[in-house]
Amino acid sequence: MEPLNDASGLPQNQTTNRRKNRFAPIFVGSVTMALVLLIGTVLTYTARAKGVDSTDAPHLSVPALKEHSNEFSRVAKEVEPTVVNINTESTIKNPHRHFRRMPQQPNPDEDQDDNSGQNPPGGLQDWFDRFFGQNPFGDQGPGGGEMTTQSLGSGVIVSPNGYILTNFHVVDKADRIRVNLMGDPATVSYPAKVIGTDRETDLAVIKIEVNHPLPAAKLGNSDSMQVGDWVLAIGSPFGLKSTVTAGIVSAKGRNIVPVRQFQSFIQTDAAINPGNSGGPLVNMDGEVIGINTAIYTESSGYQGVGFALPSNTCAQVFNQLVSPMHKVERGSIGISFSPETSPAVTRMYGGGRGVIIQDVTPGAPAAQAGLKAGDAIVSVGGKTVNNGDELVNEVSSRHPGDKLAIGYLRDGKQQEATVVVADRNKVFGTQLGTAEDDTEEQAPKEGKLGITVKPVPSSTAKRLNLQANQGLLVLDVKPGSFADSVQLGRGDVILEVNRQPVSDPAQLAKIEAGLKSGQDVVFVVRQAGQGREAQNSFLGGTLP
Repeated sequence: MEPLNDASGLPQNQTTNRRKNRFAPIFVGSVTMALVLLIGTVLTYTARAKGVDSTDAPHLSVPALKEHSNEFSRVAKEVEPTVVNINTESTIKNPHRHFRRMPQQPNPDEDQDDNSGQNPPGGLQDWFDRFFGQNPFGDQGPGGGEMTTQSLGSGVIVSPNGYILTNFHVVDKADRIRVNLMGDPATVSYPAKVIGTDRETDLAVIKIEVNHPLPAAKLGNSDSMQVGDWVLAIGSPFGLKSTVTAGIVSAKGRNIVPVRQFQSFIQTDAAINPGNSGGPLVNMDGEVIGINTAIYTESSGYQGVGFALPSNTCAQVFNQLVSPMHKVERGSIGISFSPETSPAVTRMYGGGRGVIIQDVTPGAPAAQAGLKAGDAIVSVGGKTVNNGDELVNEVSSRHPGDKLAIGYLRDGKQQEATVVVADRNKVFGTQLGTAEDDTEEQAPKEGKLGITVKPVPSSTAKRLNLQANQGLLVLDVKPGSFADSVQLGRGDVILEVNRQPVSDPAQLAKIEAGLKSGQDVVFVVRQAGQGREAQNSFLGGTLP
């Protein structure tokens, strides 16, 4: 039989032999080439190694630890233990109605009637409104009824017994506040109670109870700071604890929100980001000279401009918030004026001096004393005033009920009126958002127990494994009250009082009205933060 032919027409065995004969030289040549290259490379490297002398090469070693003369690290080590991380939890009803961002400065190049919902660049905004909570409407969506939000912020310990200074917006309407100390693990935190808040300066004082003295920060004099001085910002940006950034004081006396006359900020280029809010701005002597409060940003983060409330203002507010009143009282006579008046206006109405009254609030002290729009106030209590800041400082430092001599010019004639100073919150409360009815729910009510409560929100009930309409949520505890003495805390849920279940504030009020001095009072409490497997706690004592 003849062999099979392939496509070439040759017998198959002959074709195979030809292929073998053809590829054999190629294979041998390739192998030979590879060996030559390999041997050449080895010889080249060997020649190079033999031709290089490295006997003079030094032996590298790591030096022993030593302290560097760095002022930043010295200040950071001194102040860091006094800075805390603050976590809050809040329940918001109708979040699509209440969620909003801070008013922003408009960009003059943009259409001011744009209702697209987008934020114009170049805006000043509250950190927590903008950054915390991926969905501002929570799981409920825009039509939901409630939303539980969590926020992060910073604070600084100002006394060894646990008083902490922070921002009002960090703890505003929080149902639960927990504080984590810088040296502690993230799992260790302390419940905090609100001692007092001041919306106009965006400051708050909270307190934690510990069984040992805490490191306290030193307070500095913010008036001593000059533009160009070095400063450090310390806090927990984006939840990153113990973060220190450095910069300088880039400006002083910045008034960034027109209606907030008591927010005159220190401007700095130290990196400040979401989470730094409430933390300290520190000078090179390790003194707190400001509380970091706001940023100016186009990108939702650090852009080189941050604002801190001066320590001198913080000290004044703190001292009033820890007083028995637990609030800041500021005097007012009920007038408004422009912070920047044209020299022509001042010359026309005040002969080149004084503060020109733009408007007088009806029924306010100034109106009762006969002051009118167009009058130029030139003195307060016998002290000359040259601008609006001096006028506000002189009047606001007086207590409601004080009598004050106001010197003014009308039609070029010097006149004087005696004005009875009023409470600023009552005069301008609605305009400034500080009206008493706006904060009534947060203020501890006078009573035998010293607590403010409300029905438990459904989200909180679910988290604490409670039934519907079970218990009362503690909104606030009056310092020094009976509830405070038995360690009832803000955010706790009261289930029973003296074996009587409570689910409505009226029920608690009725029980409270029947209590007498010397009587035992016992609360059954589901305490905040215990979770779904929480067990009831019993807190009790004898009513004084």
